[in-house]
Amino acid sequence: MLKNGRSGILGVGCATKPGRSEGEGGLEQHMYYVYLLRSISHPDQKYVGITEDLKKRHHDHNNGFSKHTAKYMPWELVSYHAFQDKYKAYEFEKYLKTASGRAFASKRLW
Repeated sequence: MLKNGRSGILGVGCATKPGRSEGEGGLEQHMYYVYLLRSISHPDQKYVGITEDLKKRHHDHNNGFSKHTAKYMPWELVSYHAFQDKYKAYEFEKYLKTASGRAFASKRLW
């Protein structure tokens, strides 16, 4: 748990910061989020995904824009994990969808 009360894992060990771009006020971070959802109406239904816009994606799941989650709406956001490196984010999402990743998530993240 981070000091601000949010759950998160940050991408570590990048020599360069591929997730950063120049903005008006200096450098802006571009983050990739791996998120875990649980169906409110069917609590045994869980979903793991990745996005660059967490609020929009959660909204999309709760409004039927994803065929994989529309049947079990509404969804609650259980946790999310932010990465600067999109490849690390995709690898983490892929891991969470494996048998050992599901076991880890069941014990530590859900």
